Amino acid sequence: MTMSAPAAPNAIEGYYRLHARIYDATRWSFLFGRTAILDDIAAATPAPAQILEVGCGTGRNLERLADRFPAASITGVDLSGTMLEVARRKVARFGDRVELVHRAYDAPLRDPAAFDLVLFSYALSMFNPGFETAIAAAHADLAPGGHIAVVDFHDTPLPVFARWMGVNHVRMDGQLHGPLRQRFTPVADRLHGAYGGVWRYLMFAGRK
Repeated sequence: MTMSAPAAPNAIEGYYRLHARIYDATRWSFLFGRTAILDDIAAATPAPAQILEVGCGTGRNLERLADRFPAASITGVDLSGTMLEVARRKVARFGDRVELVHRAYDAPLRDPAAFDLVLFSYALSMFNPGFETAIAAAHADLAPGGHIAVVDFHDTPLPVFARWMGVNHVRMDGQLHGPLRQRFTPVADRLHGAYGGVWRYLMFAGRK
């Protein structure tokens, strides 16, 4: 597959400025596995105290994480200020239990490592370049025995679809699987087909 060109931060912000308000209403039809990955998380780490979601977007997962793990402190980080504006409204009911951070995830957030769980939900495939740096940052941010959880696009047999996804800043040539397995011990590791094999998506949970 052809690797998509790197997207500048202002290009990503411009993209999400157009999509933020309709994101949740439109993405359900192809961002598969987002609820199932939370089940994998709960099975792997039933009571995380500190949770980080990278690329938290509109806060959809932050709400669900806060409801499912009521004792946890949760941090969401995203490069798009527009998406974080939507997220801020969604998580307001949780008070200071949910923190939002506006920055690129190109270095760890905490020193020393403090998170029990780091979640990437359809984020890493948009880090081009940068997905390996983000995976390394997550490893550094996780406390010993902590878990990473990833649901994301994996690959497609259709070059025209790969090119279209590249227009949308998504790279999908199976680039995430190897680096995740190299850094983390898998506890859940599955590939699923979508729309009769138009693409496959990855669901991965691993332990540091």
